[in-house]
Amino acid sequence: MRDFSRRGALGLGLGAAAAAGMAGCSAGNKAGTGALGPIKEGLGKSGKPAPPAAKLIGDGSTSDTGPQPNQPKKPVPLQPGETPPQFVVFSWDGAGEVGNGLFPRFLKVAKDHGAAMTFFLSGLYLLPESKKSLYKPPNNPVGASDIGYLTDDHVRETIKNVRRAWLDGHEIGTHFNGHFCGGSGSVGRWSPADWQDEIDQAVSFVTNWRTNTGFTDLEPLPFDYKKELVGARTPCLLGQDNLLPTAQKLGWRYDASSPGGTQTWPEKKQGVWDLPLQAMPFPGHSFEVLSMDYNILANQSGNTTRGVPSNYPGWRKQATGAYLNGFRRAYETNRAPLFIGNHFEQWNGGIYMDAVEEALKSMSDKKDVRLVSFRQFTDWLDVQDPKILAKLRGLTPGQAPAGGWNTFLTSA
Repeated sequence: MRDFSRRGALGLGLGAAAAAGMAGCSAGNKAGTGALGPIKEGLGKSGKPAPPAAKLIGDGSTSDTGPQPNQPKKPVPLQPGETPPQFVVFSWDGAGEVGNGLFPRFLKVAKDHGAAMTFFLSGLYLLPESKKSLYKPPNNPVGASDIGYLTDDHVRETIKNVRRAWLDGHEIGTHFNGHFCGGSGSVGRWSPADWQDEIDQAVSFVTNWRTNTGFTDLEPLPFDYKKELVGARTPCLLGQDNLLPTAQKLGWRYDASSPGGTQTWPEKKQGVWDLPLQAMPFPGHSFEVLSMDYNILANQSGNTTRGVPSNYPGWRKQATGAYLNGFRRAYETNRAPLFIGNHFEQWNGGIYMDAVEEALKSMSDKKDVRLVSFRQFTDWLDVQDPKILAKLRGLTPGQAPAGGWNTFLTSA
């Protein structure tokens, strides 16, 4: 692994982004929400949300249950002189449950603090290893994958947690399948047609898990994935340029694959909202670190996910501080959205899971903060006045609006 510890802010962002997928998504490997607060569905006899009636799709792996529950109120345009909300998106690459309890842990954290999140599901996590010959990755051998296949029990638990996540109001995106980061088969070399093939297979694995697993005792996923899927994050943050034409053709609304973004308001690339991981002030250093757990790890323990345990308390504090530094810089100045990427992993004793939970809790009760999914954020973007968004994009990281928000946005 490359040494990112001596690189400057932009160099670190790009270099660390390339490293993000090297160990990322390895689960199978050896607030205050203000006006965007969730609307609760009706309660059943058990006191839990009553699931809507399901219309089965295909082999019964998925179903149409109507509008997604626990969604925010319909977004409205910013009014002249209004202060923009502070959006924060917590997202999860891979989103497999492998027996470490992290998927249900963060579903509970989200519910406790009024947060919605995005889960970028790896399609292979719903495909048993015994059926790996069904996967024909572009420019790679049949059944190949740079992340491991899950055990049948873990496939089962992943299905249960994905179902729960959607009913709780979270977004289910995609992290594609085999997570190829290097060599001639790297996703960075894929063509738009290759991406279309990979997406078709990911959708197939999600929508045919019942046939592929033989599980007959699990409830179907409560959504039509072909309609639900509107955004993604690529493995290792590679290949966005050739993905975007395919994403646009499919009607996707955003992509979260840009490497080395900054804390500024987003814009569209090829008709798709570009929502990158961002450089954040890194405590104790003059450079910035990309807003993903693995990139923080790369600057702490280098090429190992099991560093010296005596360093864990300091590293956990540093990771938490990085997330909160990024949050405060935006919240107190340009109000740019903050995008944070994670993996359900126990790297360095699980300190990054503790750090992101602590950061989320600290952010959730602040005025104007909205903890949303990428899809919900794009809903908000799409109803805004383009002139207002252009004005917001003119603010650099850490730049407060001249004269305050009342004057700044009124002039737009």
